[in-house]
Amino acid sequence: MPLSESFEIDFLAVETKKSGDAITMQYNNGSNDFIHVVDGGFTDTGEKILGHIEKHYTSQAYIDSVVVTHSDADHVLGLKYVLEHGDVRALWMNRPWIYAGQLIDRFANYVSVKALHDELRRNYDYIAELEDIAVRKHIPIFAPFQGENIGKFHVCAPTQERYFDLIVSSDRTPAAVVESVSAWDRIMASVFSTYKAAANMVSAAWSEEHFPSDKTNRENEMSVIQYAKFDDVTVLLTGDAGREGLQEFIDYANVVGIPLPGVQRFQIPHHGSRRNVSTEILDAILGERLPEWQADGSKFTAICSSALEDQHHPKKAVERAMHHRGGTVHATEGDDICTRHNVPARAGWSAVASRPYPREQEE
Repeated sequence: MPLSESFEIDFLAVETKKSGDAITMQYNNGSNDFIHVVDGGFTDTGEKILGHIEKHYTSQAYIDSVVVTHSDADHVLGLKYVLEHGDVRALWMNRPWIYAGQLIDRFANYVSVKALHDELRRNYDYIAELEDIAVRKHIPIFAPFQGENIGKFHVCAPTQERYFDLIVSSDRTPAAVVESVSAWDRIMASVFSTYKAAANMVSAAWSEEHFPSDKTNRENEMSVIQYAKFDDVTVLLTGDAGREGLQEFIDYANVVGIPLPGVQRFQIPHHGSRRNVSTEILDAILGERLPEWQADGSKFTAICSSALEDQHHPKKAVERAMHHRGGTVHATEGDDICTRHNVPARAGWSAVASRPYPREQEE
């Protein structure tokens, strides 16, 4: 009879005026122990990550894998400290510039692969710094595309093909063959985004859901989505993935036999943004909406990395959607949150109640 599997997954508080992601975990697949880090928050978070691992994880003195879900500062900056001062055995990170030769025909103003390579590397300077550290410290770098396994976790998105499309269409990349966006359009988009963030709150009946049609940005859609199953407990880590990435996960799950709906530990994507989810996507991953009397919080646990000072996350509409499907809802909001399976409770840590159901949502 196989040994039971176990995990403790920690969502660490990243506390600035802007939310960030930093996840550490120690798990056992029935025979081997692993320590796995996903994203690193801002610069000051890196020291906290290593301190947390040293204090709470006892299986080994090294980190098996560090995963960078995507290139945004709130996910990357703290990992510079982790790579510099920790014993890291593998870095999983997608780097746009190494594909310059495959992408050059899709960029209008480039005939030199080296020129495109150098420009992409300049534009993605945060992860370029991680590459520099990894090369200097002889840490191997792997590409986390769909189908790869990182310890117990299986990468479900992005595919390399969709990642290439996202690079070409990103505002961060140089002039591409695709339709360009003027500087004025970008300014207006930013203003519109700020206006939308300050949307009015309106009362809503149970199960009413409103998600705007506008999408998250291309960088967030590059996020690595990881899935694992420990005994009968399933875990989905989403980074800042939007509807395209989550739909890619759903489609892939149907092909490879990941049972959906049925995720039991769910990372709410992008700090609880409304632009990253939809009713249909949440139905597919977590299950359809339940009558209020049946939604007792027993179906799954949803965890959101959101800073206490970030007034725009998580969105009430997203919190409501978790409750509608029978989940408990938790946000870091200044506290580290641990979800565990087959691991004793830590001394000094206490259970945290689900966030209450909001009777209002964004207009």
